[in-house]
Amino acid sequence: MQRTEKINSRGVIIDYVLVFGAIFLMLLSALLGFILMQLKQANLKVSAVQSLDIAEAGIDHYLWCLNNGVQAGCTGTKDYTDSSGNAVGQFQITAVITSACGQSILYTITSSGWTNQFPTNRRTIKALYGRRSVAAYSGIINAGVWFGNDEALSGPFMANGGVRMDGPNQSLVSSATILNGNAEWVCDASYGCSPCPTAAGQCRIAGSQCICPGVFSTTANSNSSLFQYPVPPFDFNSITIDLANIKTAARTGGGIYLPRSNTVSGYEATGKGYHLKFQSDGTVKVYIVTALTSTWGYNPEAGTYRWDAFTIAAESLYATDTVPAACSAIYAEDNVWPDGVIKGKVVLASANLIDNSGNTNSILGDNITYAANDGTNGFELVSQGNVFLGPQSPDSIELHGIYMAQNGTFERDHYQGNIRTNFKVYGSYISNGRPNETWVDGNGNVLSGYRNTAVYYDASLIYNPPPFVAPIDSNFKIVSWRETE
Repeated sequence: MQRTEKINSRGVIIDYVLVFGAIFLMLLSALLGFILMQLKQANLKVSAVQSLDIAEAGIDHYLWCLNNGVQAGCTGTKDYTDSSGNAVGQFQITAVITSACGQSILYTITSSGWTNQFPTNRRTIKALYGRRSVAAYSGIINAGVWFGNDEALSGPFMANGGVRMDGPNQSLVSSATILNGNAEWVCDASYGCSPCPTAAGQCRIAGSQCICPGVFSTTANSNSSLFQYPVPPFDFNSITIDLANIKTAARTGGGIYLPRSNTVSGYEATGKGYHLKFQSDGTVKVYIVTALTSTWGYNPEAGTYRWDAFTIAAESLYATDTVPAACSAIYAEDNVWPDGVIKGKVVLASANLIDNSGNTNSILGDNITYAANDGTNGFELVSQGNVFLGPQSPDSIELHGIYMAQNGTFERDHYQGNIRTNFKVYGSYISNGRPNETWVDGNGNVLSGYRNTAVYYDASLIYNPPPFVAPIDSNFKIVSWRETE
């Protein structure tokens, strides 16, 4: 009898199920791992974007603190919440303040941001905060002005009076003048408007007066598309520097204080002011001026000819000082004659705050330049009265910095036949009265002063000037912004 065996296939099927199941699970695991990895990468990318947003929020947070005067509690680590108030990340803020004489000038803010989900995935931003100073303008004048054919401007210029712009301009020339409700002014003979330049198609005769637009030109030198008028008047008082603060910084804040020269022992009968000769090594040689030579000239403020006594005839070395880096403020209770090479950010103030005997003046008789034109150096001269270009000024004079005639005028008297060639300012000049470096006749011929003048504004002083330079903005703003490693 033959016996037949029955083959059981169930075990084979189970083996196949196990094998293919294992393969499926391996593929599924790999697929899920790939999906999870891609999801994580996507989340990391989202987190990176969110971290940058959070870091930027930290920068904005400190700016708000700064402009609201509460920056003392704004550094450190802060929570960042979403629109529902849920904490989704944090930012960490550090601040480095550039200051001098107790004056905060620039804020360098570093903000790192991250999400709670990926706290090690951080983004960092570094921002620089500053306020625009008067150096944003090549000139600010609380009066009218006439730029002749050979007088050039490279930066924005603002006048509260009318402007005759016959020279080339590379930026806005603005006027706030208003006459009878119109953006006009009376241009008289002192501005070359006799006869009235009606041929330019802008000025007109009304009665006996020559009426001109706020800014106009009689030449093809200027760019009239950059004329702007009327504009709101510039509040000259808002940029008036508190000379008492500079005096305090010089006397007790680490600066250099120079008393009235005729109170210095041995100079009671001869002291007439100070000649400050700046050196490229950061020192300044201070001389007491003991004798002056007078020059006959016409002064527009006085409205007459006079002997001006601006040229140094004799002087004596009083001191050689290092200009302090922590408080580079020099205050002289007397007239000053500055020149030389500036190293660092220096402010020099000339004022009389002792009695009512009159404002002091500053006389420019030679070049004022920088040890290097790399933004690390800067100069401001603040004169309580006038800033004069003396009759002894060189044929070509170069002035770097900001020059402010706080209650007077930036000017050069009319010295008959005293004609110079080139006058250049690399920075700004601020004048309460009408400035003047050149005297011409009715035909535009130079009679006295400089034949060619040019003013180039210094962008490096706009946000990082010497101490006590007046800001023209009430709030700080972001000057630069970049992401760091």
